[in-house]
Amino acid sequence: MPEARMPLRQLRDLPGPPTLPLLGNIHQIKPDRVHRIVEQWCVQYGDFFRMSLGSATILVVADHVAISAILRDRPGGYRRPAVTEKVSREMGGIPGLFLAEGDDWRNQRRMVMAALSPTAIKAYFPSLVKVAMRLQRRWDEAVRSQTEIDLSDDLKRYTVDIIAGLAFGTDVNTIASGEDRIQQHLDLILPMIARRSLAMIPYWRYLKLPSDRRLDCSVLALKTAIGELIDGAHQRLDADPVRRAHPANLLEAMLVAAGEPDSGVTDQTVSGNVTTMLLAGEDTTANTIAWMLYLLHAHPDALQLAQQEVRRVAPDPAAYTIEQMDALDYVDACAQEAMRLKPVAPYLPVEALQDTLIGDIAVPAGTLLWCVLRHHSVDERFFAAASSFNPQRWLDEGVGAADKRIAMPFGAGVRTCPGRYLALLEIKMAIALILGQFELASVHTNDGQEPRELMAFVMSPVGLRMQLQRRHQQPGPEQVG
Repeated sequence: MPEARMPLRQLRDLPGPPTLPLLGNIHQIKPDRVHRIVEQWCVQYGDFFRMSLGSATILVVADHVAISAILRDRPGGYRRPAVTEKVSREMGGIPGLFLAEGDDWRNQRRMVMAALSPTAIKAYFPSLVKVAMRLQRRWDEAVRSQTEIDLSDDLKRYTVDIIAGLAFGTDVNTIASGEDRIQQHLDLILPMIARRSLAMIPYWRYLKLPSDRRLDCSVLALKTAIGELIDGAHQRLDADPVRRAHPANLLEAMLVAAGEPDSGVTDQTVSGNVTTMLLAGEDTTANTIAWMLYLLHAHPDALQLAQQEVRRVAPDPAAYTIEQMDALDYVDACAQEAMRLKPVAPYLPVEALQDTLIGDIAVPAGTLLWCVLRHHSVDERFFAAASSFNPQRWLDEGVGAADKRIAMPFGAGVRTCPGRYLALLEIKMAIALILGQFELASVHTNDGQEPRELMAFVMSPVGLRMQLQRRHQQPGPEQVG
């Protein structure tokens, strides 16, 4: 006899939080902590449940095996929600690789992957060291003046300076001179994309609030600034044929790639990817470093092991090499553990492109899926002492070793973040700078409580401050006696 199949479940058959007519669960959703609300529902309703935002029924998936399969079935089976692209275009933005789909995504991916390859990043490494030395001077002054450091502010300056140099070949030096004008606009635009994507009613199409008018001004200013950068890069490439053969920065490399026959890439596409690179170069990496420092300070044994590795492997920032950064295995494990506990992207929404099955659940084309990335990664079934910060789990083998397939901070499949190598390099360099040159006296909030998680375009810690002290050098042989 043929094997009997389990009947398929429909979305309406799934458990989920109670809804209100017309509103669904929108009245329970607070945009700045939506990730925590949905994670709490995961505990209550399981790995698969439904929730509603207005008239849209959403399938929440918190099972890491199912999530991995979903992410690996892109771009063929799933895409980022159409509403996010619509909101971005409506605001005047030009989607880059982050929002591109289908053939557009394939054309752009070749260009961006080449520009962010380890070989390209290695060629840029001396500029990373220059930015790190600039950050050290800023923190030396903070130590001399006994000033607390605003972690978010300083780390964003650090990551902006790195990505601006890599992307544009320009030295903006926000560490010393203040915020860059492009970044000021991004800090307004990106949270508004996230907020509008969750809005039940697109009020801004009918009524412009003061915040919407400020947004329009920022979008226009950003497009103008990036257009100027692209025009300048074109002029440099036209004036110097050698430069076209060996582009000096990511922007020039993308323009050269766009100029290839049948590239499928235009200046508009390049503009969209420049904007995307600025995002990838600021909030995501800066927030991961901030969370990592907070967790290290809260766990002195791990902090000591990281310090010992840094001071043995990479003691002098002025002499940093990429090989030294690659050899910081324990620091890398600390980064992996921080991203497991405090992922800057704790969830990822996608949209089914065709009728499909997820387990025994029938999923119609067009269904929105809310993939919860921080559920199994903090579950005792998959990680021993799951709520504890234990970097060693990423270095162990066999029983007790971390399963790298569960926590997916950079995604999975062909749409894995193309900037992951650069991000980890920036993280390790910043941590090496702090642990090698200073004593980490304190990482705290003003009220002494654990920092609140704020969800905007990415998840960030609120109000983290750092106090550094001069490193206590051990006396050399000539100083003894």
